[in-house]
Amino acid sequence: MATFTINVNGSPRTLQADPEMPLLWALRDRLALMGTKYGCGIGQCGACTVHIDGMATRSCMLRIADVGDKAVVTIEGLARGAELHPLQQAWIEEDVAQCGYCQAGQIMTAAALLKQNPSPTDKDIDQAMAGNYCRCGTYIRIRTAIHKGAQYYNAALPSTGNPAVVKKGTVKSRNPAEKAGSLV
Repeated sequence: MATFTINVNGSPRTLQADPEMPLLWALRDRLALMGTKYGCGIGQCGACTVHIDGMATRSCMLRIADVGDKAVVTIEGLARGAELHPLQQAWIEEDVAQCGYCQAGQIMTAAALLKQNPSPTDKDIDQAMAGNYCRCGTYIRIRTAIHKGAQYYNAALPSTGNPAVVKKGTVKSRNPAEKAGSLV
C-alpha cells in the first residue's frame, strides 16, 4: 500500500491504495464516489469514463500511480454546486436513461466532446461516442440530448466563456407522470 493525494472534482483527496489499483476502484472503493461504473474492465464499454485534465479517459485502464497531479473529474463533479451541467439537464429532458448504468460514462464522454467541439454534427457525436455502449439502446436519445446540451452549453459561451448551467430543482421531464424535482 502507498499513499496518494489526487485532485478529484477540484479537491485534493488522500487515499491508501496499491499502486496498481485502477483509478476506477480508487474512486469507488477508497473515495466512495459511486457514479463511475464498472462495465468491462478492459476499457471497451465506456461506463467508467472520467475526465483526466479535461480528456475523456477510461478509469478502469489507468493505474492510481499514474494519475499524479492531473485533475480528475467524475460525474459527481460535473455539476457546479447546485447547478446541473447542460448535458445533465438535456439528459433529463430527453428521458435518455432507461436502466441508467452507462449514463455517467456517456455524459462524461459527451461533456469532453462539447469542450472540444461546442457545436457537433451527428457524425462528430457518433465518432466521439463510439465505444460507449448502452445495452438499452438509447443511442438516438443520447444524440438528441447532446445536441440539446450543446445549445445550452453555447448559450453562455459568448458572454462568459463558460458553459451554461441549470439550477437543480428546475428539472423538466417529458414524462407527464413525473413531477419536476431536485437531483442529488
